[in-house]
Amino acid sequence: MNNHMHLPAVVDVETAAELLATGQPATLMIDVRTPAEFESLHIPGSYNVPLDLLAEHCDELRHLHDRPVILVCRSGQRARQAEELLRAANLPQVHILEGGISAWEQAGKPMRRGRQRWSLERQVRGVAGALVLLGTLGGLLVWRPLTLVALAIGAGLTYSAVTDTCGLAMLLSKLPYNRGATCNVRDVVRQLTDASATIN
Repeated sequence: MNNHMHLPAVVDVETAAELLATGQPATLMIDVRTPAEFESLHIPGSYNVPLDLLAEHCDELRHLHDRPVILVCRSGQRARQAEELLRAANLPQVHILEGGISAWEQAGKPMRRGRQRWSLERQVRGVAGALVLLGTLGGLLVWRPLTLVALAIGAGLTYSAVTDTCGLAMLLSKLPYNRGATCNVRDVVRQLTDASATIN
């Protein structure tokens, strides 16, 4: 059993980059962002299994139980949710890339770029901000009860912060804009299975 099998719960960018640079075959990197985000920008060698589809594929991923899996998202929030799902599915060697894609990019590490789209976090901020603005202006200028829209969004964002989940993000992730044409989760799971069989 090599040293890479004993990674910390949160893996820093330099450690993850070293694993990839040395061609360490026992480590897998799974990106849990939306297919559109993955197509826009991802770490070479990573696999895309979107967070909203991960739960239904946990059983198929159980064969990875003896291999370290590094989870990646934009900043770390979705990776933490993915970690909970995979640990509940008895995958003990699950780790999170510290700072996510943002930290990887800031460190100047290799990236594969495609058609650029807004990240899910940016979409959430944009939609929430627009709804608060429209609700406030609508309440002031058109119909007073429209200010309740701003109140509802504020309450939703507070709940999101307390629970570390985001219903708006989950909703937006299902829109066609966030669905990449090349993403086929079953194919990705099959690739992971083949990779695992090769190592074993």
